Amino acid sequence: MEAQQLRLLCLALAGAYEDWPFGPETTVFKVGVTGGKAKMFALSSLDEDASAISLKCEPALAEQLRAAHVEITGAYHLNKKHWNGVDCNGSLPESMIADMIEDSYDLVVASLPLRDRERLGWQRLPPR
Repeated sequence: MEAQQLRLLCLALAGAYEDWPFGPETTVFKVGVTGGKAKMFALSSLDEDASAISLKCEPALAEQLRAAHVEITGAYHLNKKHWNGVDCNGSLPESMIADMIEDSYDLVVASLPLRDRERLGWQRLPPR
Protein backbone atom coordinates (compact mmCIF):
# COMPACT_ATOMS: atom_id res chain seq x y z
CA MET A 1 0.00 0.00 0.00
CA GLU A 2 1.36 3.40 -0.94
CA ALA A 3 1.85 6.23 1.52
CA GLN A 4 -0.85 8.36 -0.11
CA GLN A 5 -3.38 5.53 0.29
CA LEU A 6 -2.54 5.29 4.01
CA ARG A 7 -2.98 9.04 4.35
CA LEU A 8 -6.35 9.03 2.58
CA LEU A 9 -7.64 6.09 4.65
CA CYS A 10 -6.77 7.90 7.88
CA LEU A 11 -8.21 11.24 6.79
CA ALA A 12 -11.47 9.67 5.58
CA LEU A 13 -12.48 8.95 9.19
CA ALA A 14 -14.78 11.45 10.93
CA GLY A 15 -12.89 14.16 12.81
CA ALA A 16 -9.47 12.92 11.63
CA TYR A 17 -6.72 15.35 10.75
CA GLU A 18 -2.94 15.48 10.30
CA ASP A 19 -0.50 17.00 12.73
CA TRP A 20 3.32 17.17 12.88
CA PRO A 21 4.26 17.49 16.59
CA PHE A 22 7.52 15.55 16.07
CA GLY A 23 8.66 17.47 12.99
CA PRO A 24 7.83 17.46 9.28
CA GLU A 25 9.07 13.91 8.66
CA THR A 26 6.48 12.22 10.91
CA THR A 27 2.77 12.57 10.30
CA VAL A 28 0.50 12.01 13.29
CA PHE A 29 -3.16 11.32 12.60
CA LYS A 30 -5.43 12.53 15.36
CA VAL A 31 -9.16 12.54 15.98
CA GLY A 32 -11.06 15.17 17.87
CA VAL A 33 -13.74 17.82 17.69
CA THR A 34 -13.50 21.58 17.98
CA GLY A 35 -13.06 22.49 21.62
CA GLY A 36 -12.31 18.90 22.63
CA LYS A 37 -9.04 17.10 23.25
CA ALA A 38 -7.61 15.35 20.18
CA LYS A 39 -5.96 11.95 20.45
CA MET A 40 -3.52 10.14 18.18
CA PHE A 41 -4.74 7.01 16.38
CA ALA A 42 -1.97 6.57 13.79
CA LEU A 43 1.61 7.67 13.18
CA SER A 44 3.63 7.34 9.98
CA SER A 45 6.63 8.72 8.16
CA LEU A 46 4.62 8.39 4.91
CA ASP A 47 7.90 7.81 3.13
CA GLU A 48 7.26 6.78 -0.46
CA ASP A 49 10.05 4.20 -0.27
CA ALA A 50 9.00 2.54 2.98
CA SER A 51 5.30 2.77 3.79
CA ALA A 52 4.72 1.86 7.41
CA ILE A 53 2.23 2.96 10.03
CA SER A 54 1.86 2.61 13.79
CA LEU A 55 -1.64 1.77 14.98
CA LYS A 56 -3.32 1.27 18.33
CA CYS A 57 -4.58 -2.26 19.00
CA GLU A 58 -6.19 -4.30 21.76
CA PRO A 59 -3.27 -6.00 23.61
CA ALA A 60 -4.40 -9.61 23.05
CA LEU A 61 -5.10 -8.99 19.37
CA ALA A 62 -1.77 -7.17 19.00
CA GLU A 63 0.07 -10.30 20.16
CA GLN A 64 -1.95 -12.55 17.83
CA LEU A 65 -1.29 -10.31 14.82
CA ARG A 66 2.45 -10.18 15.54
CA ALA A 67 2.62 -13.95 15.85
CA ALA A 68 0.75 -14.48 12.58
CA HIS A 69 2.34 -11.78 10.39
CA VAL A 70 6.02 -10.91 10.06
CA GLU A 71 4.98 -7.43 8.79
CA ILE A 72 3.45 -6.57 12.17
CA THR A 73 5.72 -5.80 15.13
CA GLY A 74 5.66 -3.71 18.29
CA ALA A 75 5.56 -0.05 17.29
CA TYR A 76 8.85 1.84 17.47
CA HIS A 77 8.95 4.42 20.31
CA LEU A 78 5.39 3.60 21.43
CA ASN A 79 3.94 1.34 24.12
CA LYS A 80 4.29 -2.06 22.47
CA LYS A 81 1.47 -3.48 24.55
CA HIS A 82 -1.02 -1.18 22.82
CA TRP A 83 0.63 -0.18 19.52
CA ASN A 84 1.62 -2.20 16.46
CA GLY A 85 4.03 -1.19 13.74
CA VAL A 86 2.71 -2.31 10.36
CA ASP A 87 4.96 -2.67 7.30
CA CYS A 88 2.68 -1.85 4.37
CA ASN A 89 5.19 -2.89 1.68
CA GLY A 90 4.78 -6.59 2.44
CA SER A 91 2.16 -9.14 1.71
CA LEU A 92 -0.60 -7.87 4.01
CA PRO A 93 -3.86 -7.36 2.11
CA GLU A 94 -4.89 -3.72 1.78
CA SER A 95 -8.26 -4.57 3.29
CA MET A 96 -6.51 -5.86 6.42
CA ILE A 97 -4.50 -2.66 6.76
CA ALA A 98 -7.68 -0.61 6.30
CA ASP A 99 -9.38 -2.68 9.03
CA MET A 100 -6.46 -2.12 11.41
CA ILE A 101 -6.65 1.65 10.78
CA GLU A 102 -10.38 1.63 11.52
CA ASP A 103 -9.85 -0.49 14.63
CA SER A 104 -7.21 1.93 15.91
CA TYR A 105 -9.52 4.88 15.26
CA ASP A 106 -12.41 3.11 17.04
CA LEU A 107 -10.26 2.35 20.10
CA VAL A 108 -9.24 5.98 20.39
CA VAL A 109 -12.69 7.43 19.73
CA ALA A 110 -14.20 5.07 22.32
CA SER A 111 -11.98 6.77 24.91
CA LEU A 112 -13.23 10.28 24.04
CA PRO A 113 -15.94 11.92 26.17
CA LEU A 114 -19.51 11.05 25.19
CA ARG A 115 -20.21 14.56 23.87
CA ASP A 116 -17.22 14.29 21.50
CA ARG A 117 -18.26 10.83 20.30
CA GLU A 118 -21.75 12.16 19.62
CA ARG A 119 -20.38 15.16 17.67
CA LEU A 120 -18.38 12.74 15.54
CA GLY A 121 -21.49 10.63 14.93
CA TRP A 122 -19.60 7.59 16.21
CA GLN A 123 -21.31 4.56 17.66
CA ARG A 124 -19.60 1.55 19.14
CA LEU A 125 -19.86 -1.33 16.72
CA PRO A 126 -20.54 -4.85 17.98
CA PRO A 127 -17.44 -7.10 18.18
CA ARG A 128 -16.57 -8.97 14.99
